[in-house]
Amino acid sequence: MKYLIVGLGNIGGEYVGTRHNVGFRIIDAFAKKQNAEWTDKRYGAIAKTRVKNAELILLKPSTFMNLSGQAVRYWVQQEKIPVENILVIVDDLSLPVAKIRMRGNGSAGGHNGLKNIESCMMTQNYARVKFGIGNDFPKGAQVDFVLGTFSEEDNKLIEEKMDYVSEMIKSFCLQGLVRTMNQFNKK
Repeated sequence: MKYLIVGLGNIGGEYVGTRHNVGFRIIDAFAKKQNAEWTDKRYGAIAKTRVKNAELILLKPSTFMNLSGQAVRYWVQQEKIPVENILVIVDDLSLPVAKIRMRGNGSAGGHNGLKNIESCMMTQNYARVKFGIGNDFPKGAQVDFVLGTFSEEDNKLIEEKMDYVSEMIKSFCLQGLVRTMNQFNKK
């Protein structure tokens, strides 16, 4: 069985470490743990790994956040991956820092990366791990907040959750969405 695991973020040095790039950060940590190496390919960086009998294609889109759907659609078609085997890791303003929720579908909730995936894939029915980045910003300062960096304290919280999200990814591929949500959303 093949799975596409997508970490959302923006390419370029100026975005490294920003809240909006937490998807890249998480998928990088997972790839490192799996000893998977990144290769630049069409529409993004790809790393391949296995978890037991599951083949995982890890993707960091190079299309920038707001056009992530192009990369997802291309790799889904290229690798012939069913939509139920897609998992997108994304930052979420509505959750406190390092709070994690897995969902099997739903609206983009104002997230432009998810909006573009939904538009390109013509469905909201794909799994996502929402990783909280908090929302401590004044009215009108959302863009500056998501493109800002985490505090040292928040970075510690995030690092503590890396193994947890890695286990979620493995569980999704081996046990499926429902069992993974039941197991991990309760914690």
